[in-house]
Amino acid sequence: MLEAAIKQQLDQYLQLMEGDVVLRVSAGEDKVSNEMLELVNELASMSSRISVERATLERTPSFSVNRPSEETGIVFAGIPLGHEFTSLVLALLQVSGRAPKVDADTIKQIQNIEGTYHFESYISLSCHNCPDVVQALNVMSVLNPNIAHTMIDGAAFKDEVEAKEIMAVPTVFLNGESFGNGRMSLEEILAKLGTGPDASAFSDKDPYDVLVVGGGPAGASAAVYAARKGIRTGIIAERFGGQVMDTMGIENFIGTAYTEGPKLVASLEEHVKEYGIDVMNLQRAKRLEKKDLVEIELENGAVLKSKSVILSTGARWRNVNVPGEAEFKNKGVAYCPHCDGPLFEGKRVAVIGGGNSGIEAAIDLAGIVKHVTVLEFAPELKADQVLQDRLHSLPNVTVITNAQTTEITGTDKVNGISYVSRETNESHHVELEGVFVQIGLVPNTDWLDLVERNNFGEIVVDRHGATNVPGVFAAGDCTNSAYKQIIISMGSGATAALGAFDYMIRN
Repeated sequence: MLEAAIKQQLDQYLQLMEGDVVLRVSAGEDKVSNEMLELVNELASMSSRISVERATLERTPSFSVNRPSEETGIVFAGIPLGHEFTSLVLALLQVSGRAPKVDADTIKQIQNIEGTYHFESYISLSCHNCPDVVQALNVMSVLNPNIAHTMIDGAAFKDEVEAKEIMAVPTVFLNGESFGNGRMSLEEILAKLGTGPDASAFSDKDPYDVLVVGGGPAGASAAVYAARKGIRTGIIAERFGGQVMDTMGIENFIGTAYTEGPKLVASLEEHVKEYGIDVMNLQRAKRLEKKDLVEIELENGAVLKSKSVILSTGARWRNVNVPGEAEFKNKGVAYCPHCDGPLFEGKRVAVIGGGNSGIEAAIDLAGIVKHVTVLEFAPELKADQVLQDRLHSLPNVTVITNAQTTEITGTDKVNGISYVSRETNESHHVELEGVFVQIGLVPNTDWLDLVERNNFGEIVVDRHGATNVPGVFAAGDCTNSAYKQIIISMGSGATAALGAFDYMIRN
């Protein structure tokens, strides 16, 4: 089942196993069961530490990963290949006794969780956001015997997905109740369980020389450049990596022919940690005030002080802001075609937006769904011509321009979309099961009152990255930079850090 190159890499990882692992397999006569048996038997043939037993589990096909005398609670319902193959490899290593790469404080938080927690994560093998959730819940299962986790491949358990009306991945249930949707880090899951740090955890922090707000490419670059000057540097990040964590393929990062968002973020985080930067993850800023020092108040009530601040809060998906969008989010309204596209196999969907991201999404979805309707507000598509040519060559795509979306309709989930023709002023309705919104970004600057922003909400900066507030700088997609690209954000982060250092020298 596994290609030779993958088996060669896998063999190196299996040699790191520290104890024996038993794979208990619940299989039937179906194709998925046969492929699952082929996979687990192939794993067993590659390591004397892996054995296979037949069993009856809650779902068939599925298999559990256990120690010989202990149930860990880790179950894979479906075949963990694609993006989830790494999740399987890590589960084998961690169940065998190899310590997960988690800091001591987080391990203690997990081990101190009391009560019984059974998590179920519904994923698709093409989802690049899902492995973070699967791996985090597996780590929790390994470290705490009261926690169990089952990964469920939506393609292998379509009836279950339909019955629970799951229309976005990853979707997590806890003890049978909805727990969360979308990418979640281990720290975010712990925070949702109520074990995250409160304001008291920040009360003894001394003022910083540079405090960076935002942990995306701009923020990481700014922090590294500041720390290299030998000054006290901190990062406040709602989610380290920002939007890049949701980016699939990156082919325009100069010097790297191809990478993926999570891999790039892992490299950024590793680089930041090399400099001893104080990273405060899962923290959201809500107020900036300029006194003798610049003060940043967090949503948990803590106040951090710094001689200078670099705002790199990035941007978020722009909402179309019509009735039905918020009501049917994750119930047919989606924003990530790579993640959620497989859940709409054989169905009808719409893509709102005719730019590059919208047309790329439509092309991607056309290979999975029954039909794609593209709605573009302008008189013509704005995507690159090569993408338009590819789109128009597809038989199951309809393009409607001059279309103003007015409503996303449904009852308990999406059943259609309404729009008005800007040429004729006539109203139209299209029956469908999913809507993908791809209309660009909006900067995360709503909380800033003192800092000058333009009509788009972008922070206005000069060539040094300085804002109108002395000591406050900004970088990346939250600013009025001409282009929004990863490499440009990194460059602007470096510029802002050098600008902040120069400001401190002169003041």
